[in-house]
Amino acid sequence: MLNPFGPQQESGSYMNLQKRMLQRVQETKVNDRIFDAVQKSFEDALRAENIVLSLLERKRMLSQILRSVLENMIKKLEKR
Repeated sequence: MLNPFGPQQESGSYMNLQKRMLQRVQETKVNDRIFDAVQKSFEDALRAENIVLSLLERKRMLSQILRSVLENMIKKLEKR
């Protein structure tokens, strides 16, 4: 196994490693998949409760819910 901070990498710093790992994760389109999953669940919940929102209200609420979901994911990670 290669040392992630070793000389084979350009700067060998933690920040460089983090940047490379973020790039690799983003290449998998994980952001899109998470967003799509939350948006689908949100839309399903609105339909289930027969709620109609304006486009602006829908965007605002989806943004707030997405933020809460991501914050909860971070809290769950921190508890491990």
